[in-house]
Amino acid sequence: MGDTEREADFSAYVRARQGSLARFAYLLTGDPHSAQDLLQSSLAKVYGRWDHISTVEAPDAYVRKVMVNEHTTWWRRAWRHRERTDSELIRVLDPAAAPETAHDAELWAHVCSLAPQQRAAVVLRYYEDLSEAQTAEILGVSVGTVKSHTSRALSSLRRTMKEVTS
Repeated sequence: MGDTEREADFSAYVRARQGSLARFAYLLTGDPHSAQDLLQSSLAKVYGRWDHISTVEAPDAYVRKVMVNEHTTWWRRAWRHRERTDSELIRVLDPAAAPETAHDAELWAHVCSLAPQQRAAVVLRYYEDLSEAQTAEILGVSVGTVKSHTSRALSSLRRTMKEVTS
C-alpha cells in the first residue's frame, strides 16, 4: 500500500470511528481533555502500523488495546495526576445522550475512582458491551483476570453506592 493510499484508508477509518473512539477514550479517562489527548496519542501509534492493522478483519480491537495500554502508561506516571472537579468527571462527550440523574453522576464518579485495569474492564464489558474474551484480548490478560477485575470493580461500586445511599 502506497503512502497516499495508506493515509486515505487511515483517514477514512478515523472519520468513521472517531465518535466511538472518543467516547471510549472519555470512559477510560473521565476527562474530555485527557480523552482527546489519549485518542490523538493512540491514533498516532496506530498510524505507524496501519499497513498491518488495516488487513485485520476488525481493527477496532487493536485500536482499543492501544488506547487501554496508553492510558495505563499515563496513569502510572505521577506527573499525569491532577485534581479534577466533579463537573469534569460527569461531563459526557455525546451531547445527544440523555441527561444524567444525580444517581448516575454519583455512579460515574465512583467508576472514575476505580483502578485503571478495573475501570477498563468495566468500560469494555458494560459500556462497550464486549464479551469477556474480547475484553481479555484488548487488555492482554486472561478471561479469568477480566472476571476478577470486573467482580472486584462491581463489588467496590456496590459497596460505595450503598454507603452513599445509606
